[in-house]
Amino acid sequence: MDWFGNLEAHWVWLTLGVVLAGLEMLVPGVYLVWLAIAAIATGVLTGLLDLSLPMQVIDFVFFSLIITFSVRRFLREKPIESADPLMNRRGARMIGQAATVVQAIEHGSGRVRVGDGEWIAQGPNVAAGERVRIIGLDGSSLLVEPVSLLPEGEAF
Repeated sequence: MDWFGNLEAHWVWLTLGVVLAGLEMLVPGVYLVWLAIAAIATGVLTGLLDLSLPMQVIDFVFFSLIITFSVRRFLREKPIESADPLMNRRGARMIGQAATVVQAIEHGSGRVRVGDGEWIAQGPNVAAGERVRIIGLDGSSLLVEPVSLLPEGEAF
């Protein structure tokens, strides 16, 4: 079926699929790859069965919906797990580490030095210069406890 001059319909769908796949590489996370697969499937089906234009559009819409929802359900049931789940959570990576109090923790708030940076800390009153252990996070504040509260023999 010719609906773009000498271009056959299945080539238009196959080209659209390749263009959508290329756009997915330029704009990741938009899920154009599922539409690309649907366009390619429509192109193959159109080439094999010589479908009319309305039927091609219906096939593309159904393929898009089926593929998108199938992949979405699959990924919900079996999510892709990161090799480093704390990669973008710098504060969470510090839990269990030691820190030095640089501004006394008074009335539940102060500052601690971890590595080459300073962080707001929350915890019991601790004088400047003492060591604390990071036990958690509250937003961007580190939750700390004095080293003296560690049980006998427990190291960081």
